[in-house]
Amino acid sequence: MKKLPFLIYILTFISYNLSFVPHPYHVGSVEFNYNAKSKTFEVTGRFFMDDLESALNKKYGQSVHFLDKKYAAEINRELDQYAMEYIKLKVDNQLLKPKYVGYEEDRESVDIYLESEPVATPKQVEVAVSFLYNLFDDQMNIIHIIINGERKSEKLTYPDRYLYQKF
Repeated sequence: MKKLPFLIYILTFISYNLSFVPHPYHVGSVEFNYNAKSKTFEVTGRFFMDDLESALNKKYGQSVHFLDKKYAAEINRELDQYAMEYIKLKVDNQLLKPKYVGYEEDRESVDIYLESEPVATPKQVEVAVSFLYNLFDDQMNIIHIIINGERKSEKLTYPDRYLYQKF
Protein backbone atom coordinates (compact mmCIF):
# COMPACT_ATOMS: atom_id res chain seq x y z
CA MET A 1 0.00 0.00 0.00
CA LYS A 2 2.93 2.36 0.66
CA LYS A 3 4.11 1.85 -2.91
CA LEU A 4 0.99 3.47 -4.43
CA PRO A 5 1.66 7.05 -3.15
CA PHE A 6 5.32 6.73 -4.17
CA LEU A 7 4.32 5.48 -7.63
CA ILE A 8 1.88 8.38 -8.03
CA TYR A 9 4.61 10.82 -6.98
CA ILE A 10 7.08 9.37 -9.50
CA LEU A 11 4.55 9.41 -12.35
CA THR A 12 3.58 13.01 -11.54
CA PHE A 13 7.24 14.05 -11.43
CA ILE A 14 7.99 12.38 -14.77
CA SER A 15 4.94 13.80 -16.56
CA TYR A 16 5.64 17.31 -15.21
CA ASN A 17 9.22 17.23 -16.45
CA LEU A 18 8.27 15.76 -19.82
CA SER A 19 6.05 18.76 -20.43
CA PHE A 20 9.22 20.86 -20.76
CA VAL A 21 10.92 18.59 -23.29
CA PRO A 22 11.52 20.47 -26.54
CA HIS A 23 9.11 19.50 -29.29
CA PRO A 24 10.59 17.51 -32.18
CA TYR A 25 9.16 19.72 -34.92
CA HIS A 26 9.22 23.42 -35.72
CA VAL A 27 5.96 24.74 -37.11
CA GLY A 28 4.06 28.00 -37.03
CA SER A 29 1.12 29.55 -38.81
CA VAL A 30 0.40 32.96 -40.26
CA GLU A 31 -3.06 34.04 -41.34
CA PHE A 32 -3.66 37.03 -43.62
CA ASN A 33 -7.38 37.80 -43.26
CA TYR A 34 -8.80 40.62 -45.37
CA ASN A 35 -11.38 42.65 -43.45
CA ALA A 36 -13.75 44.16 -46.04
CA LYS A 37 -15.12 46.74 -43.56
CA SER A 38 -11.78 48.27 -42.61
CA LYS A 39 -10.19 47.31 -45.96
CA THR A 40 -7.14 46.03 -44.11
CA PHE A 41 -5.40 42.72 -43.71
CA GLU A 42 -5.48 41.46 -40.14
CA VAL A 43 -2.41 39.28 -39.76
CA THR A 44 -2.10 36.71 -36.98
CA GLY A 45 0.99 34.59 -36.44
CA ARG A 46 1.08 31.70 -33.98
CA PHE A 47 4.36 30.14 -32.92
CA PHE A 48 5.67 27.91 -30.16
CA MET A 49 6.69 30.15 -27.27
CA ASP A 50 10.09 28.55 -26.67
CA ASP A 51 11.01 28.72 -30.37
CA LEU A 52 10.04 32.38 -30.68
CA GLU A 53 11.85 33.28 -27.48
CA SER A 54 15.01 31.54 -28.74
CA ALA A 55 14.75 33.28 -32.13
CA LEU A 56 14.43 36.71 -30.52
CA ASN A 57 17.30 36.05 -28.12
CA LYS A 58 19.54 34.87 -30.96
CA LYS A 59 18.58 37.73 -33.29
CA TYR A 60 18.94 40.57 -30.79
CA GLY A 61 21.64 39.15 -28.50
CA GLN A 62 19.61 39.72 -25.36
CA SER A 63 17.71 37.43 -23.07
CA VAL A 64 13.96 38.01 -22.90
CA HIS A 65 11.41 35.63 -21.44
CA PHE A 66 7.75 35.27 -22.24
CA LEU A 67 5.47 34.85 -19.22
CA ASP A 68 7.61 37.34 -17.27
CA LYS A 69 5.96 40.78 -17.32
CA LYS A 70 9.22 42.64 -16.76
CA TYR A 71 10.23 41.76 -20.35
CA ALA A 72 6.94 42.83 -21.98
CA ALA A 73 8.18 46.19 -23.31
CA GLU A 74 11.38 44.67 -24.70
CA ILE A 75 9.46 41.76 -26.25
CA ASN A 76 7.08 44.22 -27.94
CA ARG A 77 9.99 46.19 -29.36
CA GLU A 78 11.76 43.06 -30.61
CA LEU A 79 8.60 41.48 -32.05
CA ASP A 80 7.84 44.71 -33.91
CA GLN A 81 11.28 44.67 -35.56
CA TYR A 82 11.26 40.91 -36.11
CA ALA A 83 7.83 40.89 -37.75
CA MET A 84 8.75 43.77 -40.07
CA GLU A 85 11.78 41.81 -41.25
CA TYR A 86 10.25 38.35 -41.60
CA ILE A 87 6.68 39.04 -42.82
CA LYS A 88 6.07 40.87 -46.10
CA LEU A 89 2.75 41.55 -47.84
CA LYS A 90 2.21 42.67 -51.43
CA VAL A 91 -1.30 43.27 -52.79
CA ASP A 92 -1.95 43.87 -56.50
CA ASN A 93 1.74 44.75 -56.94
CA GLN A 94 1.66 47.27 -54.07
CA LEU A 95 3.97 46.54 -51.13
CA LEU A 96 2.11 47.10 -47.85
CA LYS A 97 3.75 47.66 -44.50
CA PRO A 98 1.78 45.81 -41.83
CA LYS A 99 1.89 47.60 -38.49
CA TYR A 100 2.68 45.61 -35.37
CA VAL A 101 -0.32 45.63 -33.01
CA GLY A 102 0.81 43.38 -30.16
CA TYR A 103 1.09 39.83 -28.88
CA GLU A 104 -0.67 37.43 -26.53
CA GLU A 105 0.83 34.52 -24.66
CA ASP A 106 -0.88 31.18 -24.41
CA ARG A 107 0.40 28.22 -22.42
CA GLU A 108 2.79 27.02 -25.09
CA SER A 109 2.37 29.50 -27.92
CA VAL A 110 2.47 33.18 -28.73
CA ASP A 111 0.03 34.96 -31.02
CA ILE A 112 1.40 38.00 -32.85
CA TYR A 113 -0.93 40.58 -34.38
CA LEU A 114 -0.30 42.95 -37.29
CA GLU A 115 -2.58 45.09 -39.42
CA SER A 116 -1.98 46.45 -42.91
CA GLU A 117 -2.81 49.86 -44.23
CA PRO A 118 -6.16 50.06 -46.10
CA VAL A 119 -6.27 48.62 -49.61
CA ALA A 120 -9.03 47.89 -52.15
CA THR A 121 -10.31 44.31 -52.31
CA PRO A 122 -7.30 42.31 -53.54
CA LYS A 123 -7.18 40.30 -56.72
CA GLN A 124 -3.68 38.95 -56.13
CA VAL A 125 -1.72 38.57 -52.92
CA GLU A 126 1.97 37.84 -52.47
CA VAL A 127 3.44 37.09 -49.07
CA ALA A 128 6.94 36.36 -47.85
CA VAL A 129 7.10 34.62 -44.49
CA SER A 130 10.38 33.46 -42.99
CA PHE A 131 9.56 33.53 -39.28
CA LEU A 132 12.04 31.43 -37.26
CA TYR A 133 14.17 30.68 -40.34
CA ASN A 134 17.01 32.44 -38.51
CA LEU A 135 16.90 29.63 -35.93
CA PHE A 136 15.69 26.40 -37.57
CA ASP A 137 16.50 24.94 -40.97
CA ASP A 138 13.50 22.61 -40.66
CA GLN A 139 10.96 25.36 -39.86
CA MET A 140 7.57 24.96 -41.51
CA ASN A 141 5.02 27.78 -41.68
CA ILE A 142 1.41 27.18 -42.66
CA ILE A 143 0.09 30.26 -44.50
CA HIS A 144 -3.60 31.09 -44.80
CA ILE A 145 -4.85 33.92 -47.01
CA ILE A 146 -8.53 34.73 -46.61
CA ILE A 147 -10.44 37.19 -48.78
CA ASN A 148 -14.24 37.49 -48.67
CA GLY A 149 -14.50 34.10 -46.99
CA GLU A 150 -12.34 32.33 -49.59
CA ARG A 151 -9.41 30.63 -47.86
CA LYS A 152 -6.25 29.53 -49.63
CA SER A 153 -3.64 27.71 -47.57
CA GLU A 154 -0.12 26.55 -48.30
CA LYS A 155 2.81 25.11 -46.41
CA LEU A 156 6.15 26.89 -46.67
CA THR A 157 9.16 24.88 -45.54
CA TYR A 158 12.62 26.37 -45.07
CA PRO A 159 14.07 27.85 -47.25
CA ASP A 160 10.84 28.56 -49.20
CA ARG A 161 9.30 31.83 -48.10
CA TYR A 162 7.19 33.15 -50.98
CA LEU A 163 3.53 32.49 -51.72
CA TYR A 164 1.43 33.97 -54.52
CA GLN A 165 -2.36 33.60 -54.73
CA LYS A 166 -5.02 34.98 -57.09
CA PHE A 167 -8.57 35.68 -55.95
